[in-house]
Amino acid sequence: MRAARILLAERDLTGLGLIGRSPSGRDDRVQAVTDLSEYDVVITDAPDAAELVEAALDARISCVVWADGEDLEAEYGEQFEAAGLTLLTGANVASGLAPSLAAHETARGGEVMEVSIAWTEPGTPLRRGEAIPFPDPVGPRWAAERAGVQNYRAYAAPVPGDWAGALARVTSAAPEGVVMRIVGVADLATHLEALALSSGALAIDMYAPGAHRPADAAEIYLAKALDAGLGVASYTMAK
Repeated sequence: MRAARILLAERDLTGLGLIGRSPSGRDDRVQAVTDLSEYDVVITDAPDAAELVEAALDARISCVVWADGEDLEAEYGEQFEAAGLTLLTGANVASGLAPSLAAHETARGGEVMEVSIAWTEPGTPLRRGEAIPFPDPVGPRWAAERAGVQNYRAYAAPVPGDWAGALARVTSAAPEGVVMRIVGVADLATHLEALALSSGALAIDMYAPGAHRPADAAEIYLAKALDAGLGVASYTMAK
């Protein structure tokens, strides 16, 4: 429901439908869905989204999925493209926000020498690993290397409590020498995940038909997240 509240803050939103539940507030824009084809995009944070993806295809609307969706992309990507619709998967902190931050930084120019991304996940903090300087209130954490995400070297840092973060670290050669740029976000985990999902819905029209990940249009995706309240911390270090 946090994603719904973020979307309701958009002045251009004319209607928000709830699937399988009745509205509980006083906003007339919120309705129970009776016909999915009356909407422009459907979003879900369900781990298994195949049924809703198929429903979106049948209704001829685009779909944004929180879960990583390689299987969904392989099975439905061509169908979405043929219908002129977009299937956006991985609209979450690890697969959406973190690589989008990296794509944004690498697009700034210079000869990119090294790129890594990191994110938090619930768990007991590590006592060793890769040092990741998340912004406060998460703060510096040890992280373990994970399988690469969109060709970026990736790390996950277990953290207790309610906070979450994502970060990109880019080392590049510039006229002034070799520099490392670090950009990160931190917020309540539930809010950060809701921002990652709702930003996909807000940016959906900027993606070409077919299957995509948020970082495929990183500038637009991040711009929507910033407009929705995402706070970003950044700094640059000479090496």
